Amino acid sequence: MSFKPEHFTVWAEIPVIDIDRAIAFYNTVFNTDMTKDDSGPNPMAMFPTDNGTGVAGHIYPGTPAAEGTGPTIHFSIPDTLEETTARVKSAGGKVLSEAFEIPGGKFIYCQDPDGNSISLFAR
Repeated sequence: MSFKPEHFTVWAEIPVIDIDRAIAFYNTVFNTDMTKDDSGPNPMAMFPTDNGTGVAGHIYPGTPAAEGTGPTIHFSIPDTLEETTARVKSAGGKVLSEAFEIPGGKFIYCQDPDGNSISLFAR
């Protein structure tokens, strides 16, 4: 029998060199309110979801993969690709591609200031 869960991906962790800089970057790009949580063994900042139960993830102090070698996390965006990619650039990230159209929407590849591969997805 083949394993086919409702949600195959359940969490994402993104290592960053400077967590405060990364919080500022992701808050700017996504118009959100990530905050540092120092209550565990390592500091982290969670990507918030509307009801607190959606699939999300967090950033934490760590060593990102070498540029161009790590996985890509695809994120929902708060507005248009054009508006969000402008914020990526102004916040210190890089836009790496033009938009790709797929049946469910479109996306653009980017990098955060630490070189992590991210994608901005619009429905």
